[in-house]
Amino acid sequence: MSAKVYAKAVVSRARMYEVIRAPLITEKTTNGSEHSQVTFKVSADATKPEIKQAVEGLFKVKVKAVNTVTVKGKKKLFKGRPGVRSDWKKAIVSLVEGHKIDVTTGL
Repeated sequence: MSAKVYAKAVVSRARMYEVIRAPLITEKTTNGSEHSQVTFKVSADATKPEIKQAVEGLFKVKVKAVNTVTVKGKKKLFKGRPGVRSDWKKAIVSLVEGHKIDVTTGL
């Protein structure tokens, strides 16, 4: 098996703020924080390496792994008319032991 080598593109500070939209604070994500995981709402075009660099750059922590999920928008009624909410992407970021992010404080 050959190892794939990828060129590591440097993400600008402005792009970091575009990639990481907001922390997700739910009962499920709070349980993940016990296992050194933090969940963020991220831009739909963000890649895992970009998300990793953005979290490491903005929060000064080491990231072990990034898992992403595209959440499909629900079909809802808007003033009696059918509509669809937008799809969005979330990232579950696993941190290295000893590192943590306090999402209740701002940047």
